[in-house]
Amino acid sequence: MKIQYSNKYQSANCNFHWLKKPILSGRYRSLLQDNGSLTKLLKQRYKDFKVKPAQVGYGKPFVDEISLLKLAPRNVSLLREVFLMGNHQAMVFAHSVMPCRILRGLWVGLDRIGSKPLGESLFGAPRVMRMALSYKKLARQHPLYQRAMPGMNEQPAYLWARRSVFSLNGDKIMVTEVFLPQILL
Repeated sequence: MKIQYSNKYQSANCNFHWLKKPILSGRYRSLLQDNGSLTKLLKQRYKDFKVKPAQVGYGKPFVDEISLLKLAPRNVSLLREVFLMGNHQAMVFAHSVMPCRILRGLWVGLDRIGSKPLGESLFGAPRVMRMALSYKKLARQHPLYQRAMPGMNEQPAYLWARRSVFSLNGDKIMVTEVFLPQILL
């Protein structure tokens, strides 16, 4: 499957600035700043935790992702979008970018994990290093907000997200986690 985003979000003019600290994040702050595995945290919190794939396919990452992962602009990556579920509802929307060239060797098999949590693979490998977290308050017009909220009845003015890059021998994967309002209930 090929994933394609609207050209207006691929433009370098789109505001993709991420913060080093989640300023004014209120009740989301502790979740955003937790450096551990979000999968592990959600499994502890929700007995019925599961991963629900939304979309998996090959496509071009967003401009800021291309820059951060140091990819050539024309490079295609595996884009994986899933919902992390608890209490039979979506708690987190996760968007992962895996450059095709790294899906061999040490990262082999990540393109076939289906409904298994990516976090278990990343945090379960002792040689994988996680870079610093960055944060963003996503407005309704941001493409990740729109992908996280399809069919949701109540749409808040913004959603908090965090992202980080995981590295293994110089090969990098980016994971962005968008926290949905239900996670605070």
